[in-house]
Amino acid sequence: QVPLVESGGGLVQPGGSLRLSCAASGIIFGLYTMGWYRQAPGKQRELVATITNSASTGYADSVKGRFTISRDNAKKMVYLQMNTLKPEDSAVYYCRANRPGFGDYWGEGTQVTVSS
Repeated sequence: QVPLVESGGGLVQPGGSLRLSCAASGIIFGLYTMGWYRQAPGKQRELVATITNSASTGYADSVKGRFTISRDNAKKMVYLQMNTLKPEDSAVYYCRANRPGFGDYWGEGTQVTVSS
């Protein structure tokens, strides 16, 4: 059973926008820190953004000012609004739910391709 399912990826031109969504199930969503990570071909998976259960956010330097992470605890959803996309943002984007000592879950990923 996969408790996290990502959606919203696709092909977009440079300078465009996408909104990724992650739907959670089977966990007490409001107690988990949620995060978005990405992995490009030949590279290690890297942190993009996180949001704690108290809605504190953190971002990788490469996406600050362009990406926004948010969550809706009632809907058990986390979002990543991505603006001013660049070709180097192309990657598979993964959703993560983490609560130390209780669970660490990953989705299966959604592909984002930024190309003209």
